[in-house]
Amino acid sequence: MTSPTDTPSPQPIVWGPDPDGDPQRLTYTFGGVAPVASLKPGAVLSTWTFDCFGGRVRSTADLASEVCDPRMLNPQTGPFYIEGAEPGDTLAVHFVSIEPRENWGVSATVPFFGALTSTSTTATLQAALEERTWIYEIDAVGRQVHYSARDTSFTAALPLDPMHGTVGVAPALGEVRSSLAPGDWGGNMDTPEMRAGVTCYLGVNVEGAMFSLGDGHARQGEGETCGVAVECAMDTVVIVDLVKGVPTPWPRIENDHEIITTGSTKPLEDAFRISHQQMTHWVSELTAMSTLDSYQLVSQAVLSPVANVVDTVYTMTCKLPKRILGDVEVMQGMHARMRRRAAALAGARP
Repeated sequence: MTSPTDTPSPQPIVWGPDPDGDPQRLTYTFGGVAPVASLKPGAVLSTWTFDCFGGRVRSTADLASEVCDPRMLNPQTGPFYIEGAEPGDTLAVHFVSIEPRENWGVSATVPFFGALTSTSTTATLQAALEERTWIYEIDAVGRQVHYSARDTSFTAALPLDPMHGTVGVAPALGEVRSSLAPGDWGGNMDTPEMRAGVTCYLGVNVEGAMFSLGDGHARQGEGETCGVAVECAMDTVVIVDLVKGVPTPWPRIENDHEIITTGSTKPLEDAFRISHQQMTHWVSELTAMSTLDSYQLVSQAVLSPVANVVDTVYTMTCKLPKRILGDVEVMQGMHARMRRRAAALAGARP
């Protein structure tokens, strides 16, 4: 049977939020929201996303706590209803391109938020860190993000590495979850691995999957230590497709060289355990090795980048080079087909 991703590339479906839209009409959850559009498997979607502040923090004089409603952070583009998606399937989302929409990005310290401060769940008697905003110049041509210190004249040029902090579907059991939270539905995982050229696999929990994305980052260090990356609005092109009858318990990622599993919870070591358990099971599925043999290989071969240690729960990833597994077919060859589609799209552009 021919997969939709082997058919000629259709014209991209273009959809985006109203750039001057009322913040109250944007989406801030996974689940509980009607779809904005319907997509067929194999569709190419060209869209854009607001930054995590909804475009309301634009200068060093703007403080998030003063210009943002805390109930309206991390606006999502979507949800999109994927035709034919049913519980027990896997939604495949291939990122063809992720590019900053503007020539600037923003980061900040936010009161009682981040890895090196008290929080509502790590409560101490210390005062909040000073709230500040940093504006970054984004050089899309030179592929750099320019940092400028606030207290000195120090500057630094950092590599531009665009990614999406939030990618997900509606959770199971009719739950509605904040777009600030990650979990087995995806959501606010904040992993730098979610960059152009990768395919994200998400288990479908409800009819239509209800796929959303947002929280563009021009770049982010592993862990997102202060809680805020270089946040920016993002122009993004994705291909969506389905792997029918294949469940995916936790979000997975595939790039040209690696397979990657995720886990999101607290404490951080339990997020680590989930990601490594998922990788052990995935290796076992791909190679037909026993669980213990797979566990031994994973123990010796993987890397474990930290995605975030600042969100409502934390996210860990586990990366394994595909070459170690030999000639195996991952997710029915979905990533390779999507890469060919992406290349065809690039070749068709004027």
